[in-house]
Amino acid sequence: MIRRCVDLLLGGILLIALLPLFATIALAIRATMGRPILFRQRRTGWREQPFTILKFRTMRSEIGPDGAATPDSERLTRLGRVLRSTSLDELPELWNVVRGEMSLVGPRPLLVEYLALYSDRQRRRHKVLPGLTGWAQVNGRNAVDWEERLEMDVWYVENRSFLLDLRILITTVGTVLGRRGVAAPGEATMGRFRGSSSRCGGG
Repeated sequence: MIRRCVDLLLGGILLIALLPLFATIALAIRATMGRPILFRQRRTGWREQPFTILKFRTMRSEIGPDGAATPDSERLTRLGRVLRSTSLDELPELWNVVRGEMSLVGPRPLLVEYLALYSDRQRRRHKVLPGLTGWAQVNGRNAVDWEERLEMDVWYVENRSFLLDLRILITTVGTVLGRRGVAAPGEATMGRFRGSSSRCGGG
């Protein structure tokens, strides 16, 4: 209950205080990419329940000759790269925080389709609300491989506390300002999760 009150209070204050920045980013996206301004996608949340995450759009909607979306590196715009490197594209998730679908701190919400690929241990990341930032985000962000990233999520669930959350929030500022770990090596963003090598174990 205390955690929820903090999320609601801080999330609401930030949402209101950052409205001018929201408007500026929205206008820039409209001018360079057109509509829609927001990117909506189904993600897995608390207790493995799906919800719709909100982010500022960073990519063009381009389809290749085969009918599939072109690679991220081709669709990611110059503005999109700036928004991602500064994490400004994540700001609309404050609305998810206010709605109670996310928390300020927790494992990042991932694609619903990944749910069937986790090991039993990795599924424990859904025992808490997903977060705007998390332990994995201040310890490598997208630059660490999936196994390590998911293990850090589980470690957070097993060790979370008010002081740990405060440490993560403070460290996030330095991570974002330093633009560290924005993309995985050789990727424009983060490669897809293909399944855990320990999927059959780790219960």
